[in-house]
Amino acid sequence: MNLVSSLTALLFASAALSPCAAAVDSPGVPRAAEPFRRVLTREAYRVWGLQAPVSVFAAQAQQESGWNPQAVSRAGAVGLAQFMPATARWWCEAAGIPEAECLPQNPVWAMRALVGYDHWLWERTAGAADDCERMAFTLRAYNGGEARLLRERFACASDPGCDPSRNFGHTEKHNAGRSAANWRENTEYPGRILHQYAPGYAVAGWGSGVCP
Repeated sequence: MNLVSSLTALLFASAALSPCAAAVDSPGVPRAAEPFRRVLTREAYRVWGLQAPVSVFAAQAQQESGWNPQAVSRAGAVGLAQFMPATARWWCEAAGIPEAECLPQNPVWAMRALVGYDHWLWERTAGAADDCERMAFTLRAYNGGEARLLRERFACASDPGCDPSRNFGHTEKHNAGRSAANWRENTEYPGRILHQYAPGYAVAGWGSGVCP
């Protein structure tokens, strides 16, 4: 049994042996999230350190898949973190993960990839006004691609009154060639995670967020 399979077995065994913990409903936190809390927290700390915004990553998993490891989107994205197969292969190569362990439908792999890819994008996101805006850019890049976001920030910089260091109310107003539906999805994505879902996880004790 490889490492990912072992961790997955441990994850579901813990959930099965802890019915009281799994049954807890916290305000704003779906019951389906509880079995994944420990592993997500550990993976976030491993990559981001002890100040990891775990509530943000939990909110992102809720937005991506509703905490369903078997989720498959119309576009073909799979798993808890909704990686496209090509993106999953690229991420495994970039992160040095053996091909045999590149398993986007595995919840442990998905949580590890989500926090890792977010961190990779965060490190490549320069010039944000604050951590909240920087995370908004990170999430938009995760959802719709880094290249398009860079073009939208560049368009904002050329627009008097638009601040390319800010997503909310500024960069999000520009569309670099996305379809209307994709642009709406991409611009709504960070607000739903950071302002709608993450506060509930923070109140439930999952960890801090990044936005006031």
